Formats: sequence, C-alpha cells, structure tokens
Amino acid sequence: MDGVAALAGDTDGADGGGGSASDPAGALVDAEVIAAMRAQNLDPQAYLANNDATAFFAATGGLLQTGPTLTNVNDVRVILVD
Repeated sequence: MDGVAALAGDTDGADGGGGSASDPAGALVDAEVIAAMRAQNLDPQAYLANNDATAFFAATGGLLQTGPTLTNVNDVRVILVD
C-alpha cells in the first residue's frame, strides 16, 4: 500500500467506547501499519471477527489517540493517494 493512507476518526476524540479519556479517536492505515501487521503475522480478519479493531491498531501503531477534544463536530474519513 505504498502511496496510500486512510484515516477514520471522530472529532470528539473517542470513536464509540464509553467516553473514557483512554478511548481511541480512530485509526490510521498506511504502509507502516501494513508492514507491522505482516512482521507480527497478525490476521486482521480475526480481529474483525472479534470486533476488536482497537487491539489490532494498537499492535500495529495505527491507533489514533487524541484524548477528549471537547469538539463533537463529526466523523472524519480521509483517503490519501500519492
């Protein structure tokens, strides 16, 4: 996935969750995350089947954690192709 990056996040700093300051705001996928996944031999389908994207992205370095922003404008989705 060289040259492609995708971001999914929430402007309030917590994507779902219980509203805790430790809740992730979302995740980023790029070539580095894919490389980390492969290096650790992670199966993304297994994480998806368990509804556990947080653990997957924490393990691969793609987890977006901003903490509460006190700004709940909208969800943000960005795909960058270079």
